[in-house]
Amino acid sequence: MIDGTMQDFALTLDRFLRHAAKWHPDAEVVTARDGAIDRLGYAALMDRALGVSSVLAGMGVAAGDRVATLAWNTRAHVEAWYAIMGMGAVCHTLNPRLTAGQLGDMTRQSGARLIVASADLLPLARDVAGRTGARLLAIDGAGEGEAVALDPLIAAASRDVAWGDFAETAPSGLCFTSGTTGAPKGVTYTHRSSFLHTLRVLQADVMAFTADDAVLAVVPMFHANAWGLPFALPAVGGRLVLPGRQTDGASLARLIAAAEVTVGVGVPTVWLGLVEHLEATGTTLPTLRRVIVGGAPMAPALMERLEARLGVTVQTSWGMTELSPSGTVARPGERRRDAARSGRPAIGVDLLLTDADGVPLAEQRGPEGHLRVRGAAVVDRYFGQPDSALDAAGWFVTGDLARIDAAGELIVTGRAKDLIKSGGEWINPAEIEAIVGALPQVAQAAVIGRADVKWGERPVLLVELREGTASDEELLAPLRGRVAPWWVPGAVVRLPRMPLAATGKIDKIRLRADHGGA
Repeated sequence: MIDGTMQDFALTLDRFLRHAAKWHPDAEVVTARDGAIDRLGYAALMDRALGVSSVLAGMGVAAGDRVATLAWNTRAHVEAWYAIMGMGAVCHTLNPRLTAGQLGDMTRQSGARLIVASADLLPLARDVAGRTGARLLAIDGAGEGEAVALDPLIAAASRDVAWGDFAETAPSGLCFTSGTTGAPKGVTYTHRSSFLHTLRVLQADVMAFTADDAVLAVVPMFHANAWGLPFALPAVGGRLVLPGRQTDGASLARLIAAAEVTVGVGVPTVWLGLVEHLEATGTTLPTLRRVIVGGAPMAPALMERLEARLGVTVQTSWGMTELSPSGTVARPGERRRDAARSGRPAIGVDLLLTDADGVPLAEQRGPEGHLRVRGAAVVDRYFGQPDSALDAAGWFVTGDLARIDAAGELIVTGRAKDLIKSGGEWINPAEIEAIVGALPQVAQAAVIGRADVKWGERPVLLVELREGTASDEELLAPLRGRVAPWWVPGAVVRLPRMPLAATGKIDKIRLRADHGGA
């Protein structure tokens, strides 16, 4: 027997805010709100979050209960997060871009009896509550009707509430997938998994945030924990900057300037809007040094525009709701990267390529395969499901096709479900999209399969142009000699605006419904 032990220090998420409040009390959470800027230090934020916990306890919320939030990226939403998770309840984030019916189904599944909603989302919250019987608390504005305003209750609430008095393996959050591969499924995060995820993304070769950073979280708090940013910034004492509801280019430019943002995090479509605004107005953002993108592939042309116009380094990444969500992130400071490469996995995540039957590829570097993943922050079993989400060897099947290059960089080449079968042969839309998306006149490109009597399916190219016009030949010519001739789309459709799904990705389900018929 070896003598001596280490302290039992549970990895619970309240510790991030406790640390920030003690060691970085004046570092700020900054929120854009109604044309103004709201600023609050971490010490004051923790005090308010404890008050919110007390209010929730008075309403009957206990450890293990699910509390839903239907809110934008704001300081009040962060307070609710820590209040819910700190007392051992489970924060079920709802996506306001979904319908009341969809949200009602998710809320019924989770069993949440209370919804914390942004004031401007109360009509939607009221509809969801009517379907589920949940009570309503309003943040970021006054309550109305049966919705009680939370803010006036905080000042009078006791701060004598226990945080972190539970096992680190207790559930902390619940997020449903976007449903791009079928019906939405609930992913339950634990305190331990999100704590370890936070330590991973803070590594120097990953997101590398420090106390000197001001990080703009455009990635929504209602989707995959906002990539863990509300945990990571308090952990290092950095400034957390939140855009509220307005994420158009002009609003983001004003917020970046006012909060002296150094790092921006969000999906590519967000940065497209920002760079278009800057190009139109001649505005500069001298404090911005890095942009981290994920959630969807970034067009090479957009990456070039961002780096040229803003003078920033673009970090590409790959992840999923089921991964908490970060899987791989390109290293900071590597300029002029290939937009298709999304970095190597950091410690805590492992990758495997298999064939279509799940047999590991003999050579993992070079060939394309089906991507599987495992790690401390990877789903094991979906919420409410009796069976494991893993294969027999303990790997999670992502549904992505990918390659790993000689340097160990992940290159996601497409979704297995997006493959187009034409004449018995497979076409990978992602390869076509990458080539066409690199054209300077193209803002966004997507390829879907259209039913065809002879071939089964044929590819159709859908484009949103930046400006002006482009002929079919101008759009298709770059494909010739770079893909097989029978891969070249037989039709081109120009869209005034590419439809986006609730998470900001191109909505291929809608594109197939609108343009995939024979």
